[in-house]
Amino acid sequence: MISAVLLDVGGVLVLPNTEELLSAVLAFAPAVTIEDLSRGHYHGVAAMDKAALTKGVTADWRSYNRAVVVALGVAEDERAAAAEALVELMGGVQWNSVIPGAVDAMRELAALGVALGIVSNSNGTVEALLLESQVCQVGDGPGVTVDIVVDSGALGVEKPRPEIFHHALSALGVRPEETIHVGDTGWADVAGAIAAGVRPVHVDPFGLCDDDTHPHVAHVSDVVALVKAERDPGA
Repeated sequence: MISAVLLDVGGVLVLPNTEELLSAVLAFAPAVTIEDLSRGHYHGVAAMDKAALTKGVTADWRSYNRAVVVALGVAEDERAAAAEALVELMGGVQWNSVIPGAVDAMRELAALGVALGIVSNSNGTVEALLLESQVCQVGDGPGVTVDIVVDSGALGVEKPRPEIFHHALSALGVRPEETIHVGDTGWADVAGAIAAGVRPVHVDPFGLCDDDTHPHVAHVSDVVALVKAERDPGA
């Protein structure tokens, strides 16, 4: 039975500020929309995963940005300039565009009685960002109440190292085999969860991951159904 749900942040709950990114790419692709940018993020993540598999490079943001501009339909002769513009912007952009429906899904998960935790590769600011964006917080507040927020920048350990998951599991008092981790990257979230003995759930809304050894969902709301089915098979 699933007793705890750990959640990544980027690509699961929030995306890079889409309005800021839109201003950077409109010069190269005038017809691009915010919805296109959201789609581009997952193509970027898929490119990072490919780099991790083929080159051993994990957080390969240059691969991410190149894949984003290709997904956005930027002309081939302008892709290098567009990717470089994104590289410069991504260094300072806030990940505060809340994915529609994500907070409602978290609230449903909390109502099911599972322990909720955040496990994010960040720079020590993710807890404040989630609070400011009214996504979630430890204790009472404007967002969903979670039991723990683990930020790699504060802990000093990044995914995919299993220690970051072990820290969350210990704080929640749950066993790895009764815990799922929901994330959008293969190299950090899926691989890290498996290394820690936690069950991975890969957020992959456009079916870009062809690894059928782990489950995929399109949105964190799909995790609600997964938890319900396992906690009450007869429902």
